[in-house]
Amino acid sequence: MRKNHWLIATIALISFFCEIIFTTPVLSANDAYCRFDQSSVSTKAQLREQAFQGNNVQTRGQYQQVVQRHSQMLRDCRNRNWLKEQAIWLRIYPCDVREGAIEKVLDQIVNLGYNTVYIEVFFDGRVLLPKNGNNTIWSSVVDAPGYENRDLYAETLQKGRERGLKMYAWMFALNYGYSYGIRGDRTSVLALNGKGENSINYVDDGSQTFVDPYNSLARQDYNRLLQAVLQRRPDGILFDYIRYPRGSGSYSVASKVKDLWIYGDASKQALFRRAQNRQGRWLLERYVNQGFINGNDLKQMEELFPDETTPVWQGRSPAAPNNLSRLQLDLWYFTVAHAAQGVIDFLDFVTSQARQQGIPAGAVFFPEGNEPVGEIGFDSRVQPWDNFSQSLEWHPMSYALCGNATCITRQVQRVIDSNRSNVRNIKPVLAGQWGLSQGQRPSLEIQMEGIRRSNPGVSSISHFAYSWIEPQHTRERESCRL
Repeated sequence: MRKNHWLIATIALISFFCEIIFTTPVLSANDAYCRFDQSSVSTKAQLREQAFQGNNVQTRGQYQQVVQRHSQMLRDCRNRNWLKEQAIWLRIYPCDVREGAIEKVLDQIVNLGYNTVYIEVFFDGRVLLPKNGNNTIWSSVVDAPGYENRDLYAETLQKGRERGLKMYAWMFALNYGYSYGIRGDRTSVLALNGKGENSINYVDDGSQTFVDPYNSLARQDYNRLLQAVLQRRPDGILFDYIRYPRGSGSYSVASKVKDLWIYGDASKQALFRRAQNRQGRWLLERYVNQGFINGNDLKQMEELFPDETTPVWQGRSPAAPNNLSRLQLDLWYFTVAHAAQGVIDFLDFVTSQARQQGIPAGAVFFPEGNEPVGEIGFDSRVQPWDNFSQSLEWHPMSYALCGNATCITRQVQRVIDSNRSNVRNIKPVLAGQWGLSQGQRPSLEIQMEGIRRSNPGVSSISHFAYSWIEPQHTRERESCRL
């Protein structure tokens, strides 16, 4: 009898250790980026496959236990790591509705040490909302028959949180997508340059449609979408494409007023309202419509409004001289500032919606998007990120190429220098591969180590994107058909 007790106890002990050996996840030894080792990754993958085959309740329970242990170990690792937040940008595809599909994506995200996900919920003129719950002007990502009620956005939020992940929504902003741009009832909403062009054929890929940030209908359309996104309560929300389009070659620089995307009716009227006397409005209209002013214009202005001594608009002193070259320069910088203010106002509008619901918001931008070019030119994106609210999260896309991390850390430092009061909210975005340098782009490890050494205070970094880091898995998800 006593021998049977010892036998039972021995079997129980062996079973206990076997469970630990085969189901407890292990972080790779001395991994500075909290990645899990291949053995524990494989064990979890096997359990996941078994759990979603035939709805195996017992295996699902074992799988969920592993998921929870992974979550705790990742949390513990990040807490003791200099990099408190390692985030990744993720696009969802229609085939992610399949059983276990989104779980596979999120498991791999955890395996690689990421603890935050930026889910793309509005991109290329499509929204990640269920077809039967989509009251926006855009079509749903999941548009196949039989899936009209599937809410992949809400599902991904929930499943990510089950794995201990912080889940953000990521949205295109002023780029509304090609499908929006070809609607006959929205032509008046598009951003236009001085040649009457919109952005569809201006940008190389032909898929980007930028709207006039001053247009009230553009804001109404976007706000309807934004409210649906916020209703699902993401942990934060990020706004991308907070800028104007950028062409290639000489079209990447704005050096004269007709290069600016301020020729939509709403933008022009907002500009003309900035005039503070009749001479000011008349000269603004002449400059914008003609593209320049000359001596005859000044003479005609003075004859039309002899009771006024000088044209005045916001920021221009009534004591400023009526010197032609000075006026040309004043008008140029004023119209550039007007273009930039449209971007700032649009960002303030959308982030205020998130703030009202207690959801953190952030802006995604290029550090070089606000740089001057040549004597009077500017990057055509006119992205005035240094004037974005410092209460927001700043996500600078630090993609500079020079063969090492130096140029990347300089980009990050430039952003830090513009917002020293809130360095913890500066979260650089990096592009690249784990363990692999490609051409002038160093590996992610080299880039992150460069930031750690050169930019103290930064404790959050993201990687663009899951599709770059897991290209084969992404191709499978993207190419499959429901």
